[in-house]
Amino acid sequence: MRKITALRITLVISLLPFFTSCQSTKNDKDKIAEEKQPNIVWIVSEDNSKHYMKLFDENGVSTPNIEALADHGLTYTGAFSNAPVCSVARSTIISGCYGPRIGTQFHRKNQIVPMPEGVKMFPAYLRKAGYYTSNNSKEDYNIVKEVNVWDDSSKKAHWKNRTEGQPFFSVFNFYQSHEGQLHFTEEEMATKTKKANPIKTDVNSFKVQPNHPDTETFRYLNALYRDKMHVIDDKLGNIVSQLEKDGLLEDTFIFYYGDHGGILPGSKGYIYETGLHVPLVVRVPENFKHLAKTKIGSKVDGFVSFIDLGPTVLSLAGINVPKGVDGKPFLGKKVDTKEVNSRDEVYSYADRFDEKYDLVRSIRKGKYKYMRNFQPFNFDGLMNKYRYKQLGYQEWAKLYKEGKLNAIQSAFYEEKSPEMLFDIEADPFETKNLADRPEFKAVKEDLRNRLFSWMKGMPDLSLYPEHFILENGANNPVEFGQHHKQDIGKYLDLANLALQPYNTVEHQILTSLKSSDPWERYWGLINSSIFRKEAKLLVPIIQKIAKSDPQILNRVRAAEFLAMSKLADPAPIMIKGLYESKITTEALMVLNSMALLKSHLHNYTFDVDETKVDAEVAKDIEIQNRLEYLKGEF
Repeated sequence: MRKITALRITLVISLLPFFTSCQSTKNDKDKIAEEKQPNIVWIVSEDNSKHYMKLFDENGVSTPNIEALADHGLTYTGAFSNAPVCSVARSTIISGCYGPRIGTQFHRKNQIVPMPEGVKMFPAYLRKAGYYTSNNSKEDYNIVKEVNVWDDSSKKAHWKNRTEGQPFFSVFNFYQSHEGQLHFTEEEMATKTKKANPIKTDVNSFKVQPNHPDTETFRYLNALYRDKMHVIDDKLGNIVSQLEKDGLLEDTFIFYYGDHGGILPGSKGYIYETGLHVPLVVRVPENFKHLAKTKIGSKVDGFVSFIDLGPTVLSLAGINVPKGVDGKPFLGKKVDTKEVNSRDEVYSYADRFDEKYDLVRSIRKGKYKYMRNFQPFNFDGLMNKYRYKQLGYQEWAKLYKEGKLNAIQSAFYEEKSPEMLFDIEADPFETKNLADRPEFKAVKEDLRNRLFSWMKGMPDLSLYPEHFILENGANNPVEFGQHHKQDIGKYLDLANLALQPYNTVEHQILTSLKSSDPWERYWGLINSSIFRKEAKLLVPIIQKIAKSDPQILNRVRAAEFLAMSKLADPAPIMIKGLYESKITTEALMVLNSMALLKSHLHNYTFDVDETKVDAEVAKDIEIQNRLEYLKGEF
């Protein structure tokens, strides 16, 4: 017995160096992995909400390569763009900041603005830390780009152009799902498109969403768009294969996401879930699993949004997120996964889309979505030339005018409610407004208060008209907002009088119309238009504003009220205001009111002499689009 024990002791002693060596090797590898910086690749599909991929939605199609990423990574079921259009969404991503706070909320940009003081576009921090940064190749920022953001931003940009062994951050943008891919005529759909590019997706293999008419055109568009998911999936697979061929796959985080919502009617350009809720998958490399801290192959239900993407990349690279950024990382060494999983709140914004103005803010908290329509008379289907190049929009409008749509399908062409509340789990396409239901009062008030606190906290620059921001704050929108924070809060409170019964706020609206502050008058006029059926006491003061207010926009808003109330033809006042305007974005707002009043809801006509429009203003493509519409050219 003693001999055996002695033998065991001798054996253990003799093996100790081996075990110690093995443990040391393991610890050294872990230490090397922790010190080494991972590579990061972004693969971005344009105009692509989560609704068309089976990985995220049973009504979608299979995407094997994206699904393979998910098997070796994390699927984010609650990923959102903060804005439903390219330039605003991409400005949010590159800055990590909310657009209405930093002045990047308008699409397309009339004037670019600087980054907030002390904050750089996030790839600049990566470059400083030794990363090679490449972008292939879309930028579309509403912000001044510094020279040190990308090593290469071009159609040839690639990680292969870096110095050997240099860590890299590489972006690849795929346009094949972009809105323009669904622009073709009826004749092309019937002949050329089907023959040259026959659809692979069975037109009867999915459900048409309930707010769309179930027609041959909409089924064809749905099928063709689902085909685009396969194209994106194949292109993504090629990028992954390149990484594997280069021996980089297990050192590289691969992010796949859509740059905002999809392109079927009522998605891109609208703050509904189809415009905001995007697919997001992150493949986690074997050598950097410790930065994920979550079981590979699992789903993450915590909400993340585009303000968080840049901070997450910095976190993975071991770089501190700068102060002044709104987003928070959701991956990385210092990230608390429990906190990420508990996130259930996201904010979004919609302002100008090309020539079409609206002002909408939303909060999604858990399964509920609250939307605040600040100008609800601007119905969703208001003419927007680029949107209406698509046959789906054209047919939708035609069927509405012919009275062939049900109430849910017709809502797109009718005035909205100032506030909306939806249960997204029960009603994913936001067709049943719960805002006036007493059993949802507590939910509505909670989300409403959260949204307004967020707007005041930024503060939200869009409580001013776009042209006023650009004229007075374009050099430093953040500083402008902080300087006017109290006024912005005042305008928001004034705008929200529209949420109260008219008889309780009539005196306050009347007072605002008499204010010496032009933007108090502005919001008083918008409130008056919302309450126009009840606001008879306000008519005399509004008539006076229409004739003599120093602000062109206030005269136009007053004429808008009088026209919607069937009290006066708005054309003389609005056309005069258009001729007087020397500022493109001011003239665009005038034309937006004209377009609204020309629409089927009001049927006024505007005989504009284009030679009398300011020459510089008239050069703008969005101005031209509106003038064409007023002439009935499309």
